[in-house]
Amino acid sequence: MKKYTPPFLLFHAHLETIYPALLRNVSLKPYERERITTPDQDFLDLDWLRQGSKQLVIISHGLEGNTSRAYIRGMAKTFFQTGYDVLTWNYRGCSGELNRNVRFYHSGATEDLETVVQHAIQKDAYEEISLVGFSLGGNLTLKYLGENKNQLPFSLKKAVVFSVPMDLHSSCLQISSPSNWVYSKRFLNSLKDKVIQKSKIFPELNTEGIDSITSLKEFDDKYTAPIHGFKNALDYYTQNSSIHFIKGIEIPTLIVSAKNDPFLSTECFPSHDEIQNSNLTIEYPNFGGHVGFTLFSQNGVYWSELRALEFIQTKR
Repeated sequence: MKKYTPPFLLFHAHLETIYPALLRNVSLKPYERERITTPDQDFLDLDWLRQGSKQLVIISHGLEGNTSRAYIRGMAKTFFQTGYDVLTWNYRGCSGELNRNVRFYHSGATEDLETVVQHAIQKDAYEEISLVGFSLGGNLTLKYLGENKNQLPFSLKKAVVFSVPMDLHSSCLQISSPSNWVYSKRFLNSLKDKVIQKSKIFPELNTEGIDSITSLKEFDDKYTAPIHGFKNALDYYTQNSSIHFIKGIEIPTLIVSAKNDPFLSTECFPSHDEIQNSNLTIEYPNFGGHVGFTLFSQNGVYWSELRALEFIQTKR
């Protein structure tokens, strides 16, 4: 497929990142929502597009995203119009309603992705299932594939991920750099708000000093890590960075990250020689921003959607 070239108007990485996030509108038939119960008696809200296909694509969103985001809807629309069933899912606390437990979601919570995959398999006899993940959802997808390499369902055939913070520590520092303060502040405000809401239900969740937190690493140190059983932020990053799992992936997987992605550190761009896994196809286009890859000439379809479709449909 032709390499990605951004539209003339999107001449900067931040424009490539912000334009589709704020201005893209994807018309799509309403999802069919299904709520499922997790093994720990929490819930996940799944949003389906069904048409009786034997092929399913499961799409995972990014940090503080949900299934209504344009990048999720755009990918879902592309595959649905091509004849696939599509399952998009909201992480714990991301569907517009707080989840039941103290814990919420994090970059390596593959147990929830496993729950979604197994539910899809039990619900319908899909012959082929593919995974698509964006950003945090990409890290989640790669970790899931690598850590479960000997236990993956037979019907799980391929995966595609975009804009992946494969090294969580360095990418967390990158997003907290001064040039990214707009994104960092937005993520932090959303995460803090969830913790404050949860503290009203779970008094043991101490919010004293939460207003003084100014970086994602500080937030992860105080909340994400201890809530989910990690010693601290560094332990959380180390155990959940997908870069430690990709050597073990045993199904064809496409990894695409733009070199000008403002969220990703240099550690998030390992080479084929470093990974040495023939199941992986790695592409680092010069442009694209973070979860961008905008096109203006494909009837509203973005380059990332065309690339994912091409990879998943190509036999190998």
